[in-house]
Amino acid sequence: MVLLLRYRSLTINLAPLLPKSQKFHTFQSFRNPNFISIPKISASSLPTNNTTATNRSISDAARFAKSVLFVPPGVEIEELRDDMVLPGSNIVIGPFAGHSQIKEVEFVKSSAKARDCPKDDRPEIAILGRSNVGKSSLINCLVRKKEVALTSKKPGKTQLINHFLVNKSWYIVDLPGYGFAKASDAAKTDWSAFTKGYFLNRDTLVCVLLLIDASVPPQKIDLDCANWLGRNNVPMTFVFTKCDKMKAAKGKRPDENIKAFQQIIRENFKVHPPWILTSSVSGLGRDELLLHMSQLRNYWDQ
Repeated sequence: MVLLLRYRSLTINLAPLLPKSQKFHTFQSFRNPNFISIPKISASSLPTNNTTATNRSISDAARFAKSVLFVPPGVEIEELRDDMVLPGSNIVIGPFAGHSQIKEVEFVKSSAKARDCPKDDRPEIAILGRSNVGKSSLINCLVRKKEVALTSKKPGKTQLINHFLVNKSWYIVDLPGYGFAKASDAAKTDWSAFTKGYFLNRDTLVCVLLLIDASVPPQKIDLDCANWLGRNNVPMTFVFTKCDKMKAAKGKRPDENIKAFQQIIRENFKVHPPWILTSSVSGLGRDELLLHMSQLRNYWDQ
């Protein structure tokens, strides 16, 4: 299947959807959305009459759509249209999507422990990724302000839980990167006890944006992180970064690396999180990601 994205085509081979193993946790509820690869869903592909054969077709189409798309509450499978799927993603936009633009952002505090984080009830979306994945650059791109999150040529600079208040209503949380090359092996796999404590004890956490570097082949440490989040029922969205780099350092293009990563996830997750392509350089995926974040927050906050 060839999927046409906004800036490139991506060839997806849809393998059987049931995993060979279940070593990753299976997500539950809207806060852990559905995912695999992106087919082209059109209204004409979903039958509308009430015959037995058609009802069976609708059921089959519903199962297929739910297996490949993030379909939020309030959206019926029969209502799906092509323009409801965000470009460069598998994310369907539903009625909970609302105002998504960032008008103001302010740094609130850095915390060394989860219990020191802000104690109000505002929803928060955490951003996590391997060191040098482009985490700070993505945050700066989202808020359209340079150096809101400190960028550095030295990976692993973020060492604390950093809260940024957006539009005085919700938080972006910049978490320490994992897998810095100079860190010990223990630090690479257990990037910090206080970060894990944040995931397990933060009631206001809406979702984790798990950043994946599309310019390199799938990394075991990213898969280990996804595994840990899944086993602990922490909702996540895969955000592929550096998708503007058509020639990767290790010989494969971003679309090939993304396809390889998705194949591994598909083999281990029964139900996948949503995913989206981004570039902090070109702005690819910025508005779409913010819209996705808005519907997650609005559903959580209802």
